[in-house]
Amino acid sequence: MEWLCLILVPLGFVVVILLIWVMLTYNRFVGLRQHLLDSWSGIDVELKRRYDLIPNLVSTVKGYARHESEVIERVVAARTTAVASTGSPGSQAGDEQRLVSNLGRMMALAENYPDLKADRQFQNLQEELVNTEDRLAAARRFYNGNVRTLNSLCESFPTSLVARLGSFDPADFFELDAVIQRTPPVVDP
Repeated sequence: MEWLCLILVPLGFVVVILLIWVMLTYNRFVGLRQHLLDSWSGIDVELKRRYDLIPNLVSTVKGYARHESEVIERVVAARTTAVASTGSPGSQAGDEQRLVSNLGRMMALAENYPDLKADRQFQNLQEELVNTEDRLAAARRFYNGNVRTLNSLCESFPTSLVARLGSFDPADFFELDAVIQRTPPVVDP
């Protein structure tokens, strides 16, 4: 009987320690999921800010570059698609890439129109867009850092066991593919 106690007490201690570890690891996953949601909302705020700036920018450019309607229409269409995109960060990134690419083309129009480049409203909108892109880049880095931490835990042993038990899946990064799209528009006063 004494030998049974010598086996069961340490075994019980190991089981209790293991259960505490599982509970703490599960809670860590829950916390990371909340950080992920919070950091995604930061991206969402900046995307909405960008979406709100674009119509004003488009109308300003329209006033100067009436015959450049194809470029302007592409920006409007890309904005509409990006606003409606509510899928995974990976699918939203594709819509955002198209928007940024078309927006870059529209901003390049300013080079052909000295009056547009000199327009104070255009310059203000351009500066606001650059600031928004900077904030969006910071929010994207924060979000992707949380994704990296969650994905590491989901893929590392032994935390991957808790991830499977708790139905925690790796998350998608929110990133742009093309190098040219990674740089924010340049303000040329």
